[in-house]
Amino acid sequence: MSRLRRLALILAAALTVAAPRWVDKPDKKDARARITLYRVVPGKHLDFLKWMAAQDEVARQAGVPTVQLYAHLDGDAWDFLGIAPETTPEQDKKLDEIAAAKGLKIGVAAAFEFRELVAWHTDTRSAGPTSAAELLAMATK
Repeated sequence: MSRLRRLALILAAALTVAAPRWVDKPDKKDARARITLYRVVPGKHLDFLKWMAAQDEVARQAGVPTVQLYAHLDGDAWDFLGIAPETTPEQDKKLDEIAAAKGLKIGVAAAFEFRELVAWHTDTRSAGPTSAAELLAMATK
């Protein structure tokens, strides 16, 4: 596995433990999150942040938690790391309806718009947050 992918997995695991609690479920291990590393096209950082802010506003209106962004300070080649809860099909439909009503692109058009802003990204699904002790207990049952 490449060094970048290993670092991304380690970082994703560490940040999953530190991620905000989005789900009101009593069993926090049922929470699922999407962790994304973004490398923005040079010169498109402000455009990317404006695009993300517009998506956050749609999420707020839909009652869906927004992406928690972490900005790169030093080290690897990514620019931003995002942590977001996984959404349901019903939430996705509501998000699309609100975005379309605001004149934002949805579906494939939104995907192409996004790809004009990022040179590279990767998504990782995760469960948690949890602790090493809780994972150890589950693994040794």
